[in-house]
Amino acid sequence: MGLVTTREMFERAAKGGYAIGAFNVNNMEIVQGIVEAAAEANSPVILQASSSAIKYAGPTYLKKMIEAAIEINKEKGMDIPIALHLDHGADFEICKECIDSGFTSVMIDGSKYPFEENVALTKKVVDYAHMHGVSVEAELGKLAGVEDDVNVAESDANYTDPKEAAEFVRRTGCDSLAVAVGTSHGAYKFKGEPRLRFDILEKISEALPENYPLVLHGASSVPQEYVEMCNKYGGKLPGARGVTEDLLARASKMGVCKINVDSDIRLAMTASIRKVFTETPEVFDPRNYLGKAREEIKKMISHRIIDVFGSQNKA
Repeated sequence: MGLVTTREMFERAAKGGYAIGAFNVNNMEIVQGIVEAAAEANSPVILQASSSAIKYAGPTYLKKMIEAAIEINKEKGMDIPIALHLDHGADFEICKECIDSGFTSVMIDGSKYPFEENVALTKKVVDYAHMHGVSVEAELGKLAGVEDDVNVAESDANYTDPKEAAEFVRRTGCDSLAVAVGTSHGAYKFKGEPRLRFDILEKISEALPENYPLVLHGASSVPQEYVEMCNKYGGKLPGARGVTEDLLARASKMGVCKINVDSDIRLAMTASIRKVFTETPEVFDPRNYLGKAREEIKKMISHRIIDVFGSQNKA
């Protein structure tokens, strides 16, 4: 099957009432853990790279690792749809670089700009991407939090306006829209009880064309077992809290077709490695501790796909 765009994925997800996991990748073990979990669950999956990941590994390395995973899947008879997506592209240039490098989907994040500037920038990316058969995700509204190159103060965050969302989609032609309904980036999402503005989400869905795909950023659930494991073995993550899984499952039935997960992958990897280093300090073979991390990532991704997002057997 090879790399695919997100268009058919989202169309099927919207009609089926489930979401597709979009998982951030940075190295080989993360790619392997995600793809193995998705393949065994027979689920479509989106592998996404942030600007920081591209600076770290380079677009060619990332694409080749994912192509290797696809080839291995085919050899095993597990040919699932995989999209390669740019997460939070800051400008036209990086979107163009990724499109030219073979990414099948890009996000242009113009949410920091006034509405008209966001429209103009997004439309420019859409025009170029669609000429090359690539899908485009855009963002309207600002999520608070810190993750990679995204840093928005809580005081600057704002919810997506449903009327603006309808106008934005109509004028830009973007294929999916990331909306702000209460999530935030990073591992510290809520000070009190986790909650999402489902009333706003419902109004956004009603304002847009039927089955238009929405995207939820900042949607890691920050599993407390990983937070506790990190802290037990020398980490310092006091009070880290994420979006509860029941909220994510509900969102997936309300027009959210793509749910982003990054912090949870970092937590699973870091907690696992810290445990190995502490319990077996004599270990210095990277294959040992990175192998353990890969297993933990695979277990976490499998749970999300099967038990939370509902995309099992949807490939």
